Amino acid sequence: MAAAAGPPGATFELTEASRRQQEEQEKLLRDFELRRRIRSTVVPTDDGKVRAMLRALGEPITLFGEREMERRERLRKLLAEREAAGEGAIDGAPLIGQVVVEEVEMQRELFYTEGEEALGGCKASSLLHIFTQPSIVQVVVEEVEMQRELFYTEGEEALLKARKAIAEWSLPRAAQRIAAQKQQMADLQGLQALDAARKASESAARRLAQISSEIGDDRPIQGVQFSPDGSTVATCGWGGSVALRTADGSCKRVWAFRAAAERLTSLAWHPHAQPTLHLSQQQQQQQQQTSAAAADSMDGQEGPAAAANGSETVALATGCADSTAALWTEGGKLLRKLTGHTERLARVAFHPMGHHLATASFDTTWRLWDVESGACLMEQEGHSRQVYAVAFHPDGSLAGSAGLDAYGRIWDCRTGRCVFTLAGHVKQILALDFAPDGWHVATGGDDHTVKIWDLRKRKCTYTIPAHTSLVSTVRWQPGSGHVLLTAGYDCAAKLWSSRDWKLLKVLAGHEGKIMSADMCPVFSGGGSGGGRGSGGCGLGGGYEALVASVSYDRTIKVWAPEEGAAAAAAEDEGGDDSSGDDDEDMDD
Repeated sequence: MAAAAGPPGATFELTEASRRQQEEQEKLLRDFELRRRIRSTVVPTDDGKVRAMLRALGEPITLFGEREMERRERLRKLLAEREAAGEGAIDGAPLIGQVVVEEVEMQRELFYTEGEEALGGCKASSLLHIFTQPSIVQVVVEEVEMQRELFYTEGEEALLKARKAIAEWSLPRAAQRIAAQKQQMADLQGLQALDAARKASESAARRLAQISSEIGDDRPIQGVQFSPDGSTVATCGWGGSVALRTADGSCKRVWAFRAAAERLTSLAWHPHAQPTLHLSQQQQQQQQQTSAAAADSMDGQEGPAAAANGSETVALATGCADSTAALWTEGGKLLRKLTGHTERLARVAFHPMGHHLATASFDTTWRLWDVESGACLMEQEGHSRQVYAVAFHPDGSLAGSAGLDAYGRIWDCRTGRCVFTLAGHVKQILALDFAPDGWHVATGGDDHTVKIWDLRKRKCTYTIPAHTSLVSTVRWQPGSGHVLLTAGYDCAAKLWSSRDWKLLKVLAGHEGKIMSADMCPVFSGGGSGGGRGSGGCGLGGGYEALVASVSYDRTIKVWAPEEGAAAAAAEDEGGDDSSGDDDEDMDD
């Protein structure tokens, strides 16, 4: 029997369960829309302007314990909420326009007795021209105009030429990398070779053991990096000195020079540097002849510091606490000093093309310099607090910066635009590195975690609870990226598999916090992508690993894979660790 139908046009009330479900769905939609508005709302990076806008909105300019970044987020949320409530809008501008209208109405009432006709027909925007005294209204209107369109600072002709050169250099390499990856994924043998190379890299990482430990300086050592050919490791420290050592078990110091009166904060090898000081005199002559022949064949295509080893060749760059960077030869001759920052420097990095250097500074900017002339091509703003880390994409197309505002930013070197914001860390970010595959980025911060970002998906795909203290270093294995190296202030360095982010090995031995660590550029036949060089450390084949770490305890330690029975025991122990305790890794 059919159920009785109600009269036409009748309205039935929802059940209590249906009403609750509908309310929950509406709340979810409102929250989603609010988050979308928050992401799209632009607020100033200047803390003084943020305070002025909060005052104009009738909100407290600061809360107890509130930092600049938190204040900006509070303003962003307030603006988004007011806009969602429909409280703003002069000609469709963000809701700060409502503040302007309210202030103008207040002024209109004050002047009302002088004549309503004179003011009644004026538009809100034209009233501002009547006021002769500066007011908060004018400040807010400037902010509204700022949100209506993107703001650019006009660059010099040298910057335009640099951007064109970077585009011409990076696009072919990106195409080659992508074509090689597609070909490898479509070929069964290629996939098998890739899997074999990955397993070999993980095996070498599990077998790492300390082979050398040396006192490197009278004061804490701040930075360490292997040369592009893997033959030399350079260190710098708070004493202002740079030391070059052999990248082997002896870790013999072959040269040192005084680079600054104040503490050095970081160093970087030029991507085409080929150190010779560690070689014998006969080997140096052979190396110079080989380099000269290579330079002739390049016909100058790779720039002034491309392949030579002469006394005027840029080999190293250093950053200093006196707010300057410097370019040096391998022998310690100062070529150029880069001045312009107003606060101490943090990290420095060469563009893989070799023509440009990036410097991160505590003045909330990072700069791009011309290596040949020493001129500052660009001063990039975007962070609300100090910028600590800077790095370049292997193709040279992108740059990454990370700061104490807990944000990382990915910049297109060819246009200057910020193409992706790395938002997810809850405390300051101190390390950033691009993977050789071209689409992964790793960041480490004061929240003790390492986050893995996918540039294709534009989101964080994994969070590793890597350390029990601040993370000072993240470094992908050069060439292949099969292993990720992290180091922190918990006195340990760790190696992780990029396949499933399982822990492979813990390198313990330092008595103080680890300030920096690096992996030697050793290349395997099954790897993909590019790296910092084409050589190796010469410790037993293309799949071997070599790690150097420096610490507050003033030592440099070198780690290399063990062989024989000890190696088998180490690998068994590493395999047990990677399948057990590591299950605590969090998926973001």
